This record gives sequence, C-alpha cells and structure tokens, in this order.
Amino acid sequence: MAGDAVVCPDVKVTELDDGQLLRRVARADRAAFDELYRRTSPWLAVRLRRRCSDDGMVAEVLQDTYLAVWRAAGSFTGMQGGGSAAGWLWTVAAHRLVDAMRKRARHPETPSAELPVRSAPAAEDEALAGSIGDEVGVALARLAPELRDVLHAMVLDGLTVRETSILLGVPEGTVKSRARRARSVLREALS
Repeated sequence: MAGDAVVCPDVKVTELDDGQLLRRVARADRAAFDELYRRTSPWLAVRLRRRCSDDGMVAEVLQDTYLAVWRAAGSFTGMQGGGSAAGWLWTVAAHRLVDAMRKRARHPETPSAELPVRSAPAAEDEALAGSIGDEVGVALARLAPELRDVLHAMVLDGLTVRETSILLGVPEGTVKSRARRARSVLREALS
C-alpha cells in the first residue's frame, strides 16, 4: 500500500502525509513531530474548543495530546487498520479532554497555597529545550517577561487561566490578554 511505503530519510517532512509523519514520530523523528504539530494543532484546537470553552483546558489537552502522540505514535496502525492519522489524533485528544474534564470535576479549584512551586526546571522545560527549534527559542526569549510567565504557566505547566491568575497574582482577564498577546507576538516572529 502507498501509505506503508518506506520513506527515504532525505525526503522532506513537508512532503509526507500525516500517516507517514506518525510512523516517523514513532521512530523519534523530531522534525516529523514538529511538522505533524504544525499541520494538525490548529484544527485540533478548533475541534477541542467546540467541546470546551475554557482556553486553558484546551491548551492543557493539546499539550497532553501531543505528548501522548510522541510516546504512542507506534500504536497508530494507519491504513492497515482502516483509520486515518487525523482520526487517530482526534481520538487521542478526545480521551485527553474527557480525562481533563473529569479531573476538573473532582478538583474544581486549586487553592493558592496548594499551587506547585518549582525550584528545578519542569520536565516539560527540559524536554522542550531539546526539541524547540532555535527560531522558536529566540522568539520566546524576546517575549516580555510577563508574557513569557503566562505562557510558561499555561503551556508548559498546564495550568488553567484561573490557576495562572492565582499563581501570578493578576486578574484572569490579564492572564487571557497576555496569553493572546504572547501568541500573537510569537506568530508574527515565526512567520
């Protein structure tokens, strides 16, 4: 089958379909993962937002989804199993969303005294340090500290808007506007 063809290492990842990218991700190909994320995260975020209005939870679920994709890409059966890469990604994301909603229902608010204080770099920081391209790293470094702090809390630590607000000691509206501004600045820097 065409989807099962062996992909030459010198083929650009931008020329591969999503199933081929997933097979490369299963072999720990970071370039394939980056391309898969670039292609699929926008529509996946839209689908998640249709089911959840909390942008913080959507960001958390996206992060969890792509971490799961990195770890479990080898379980994607592709054309042999009759499933598409998009369908497999959505299934992973939908399960993560359900898990996040259940967790939130059990623990509706985290009091500020119980918010985690990190004295060592987060595991996500260390993982991303090895996988974020130089261009993204430079763009992140150029962000104003207050914007970078919001992104760190919401994206890397997976905190909700409310939890980020409590952690940083700023109103939720400020967290939302800083997150929106940070994404806009990053989008401009990377385009």
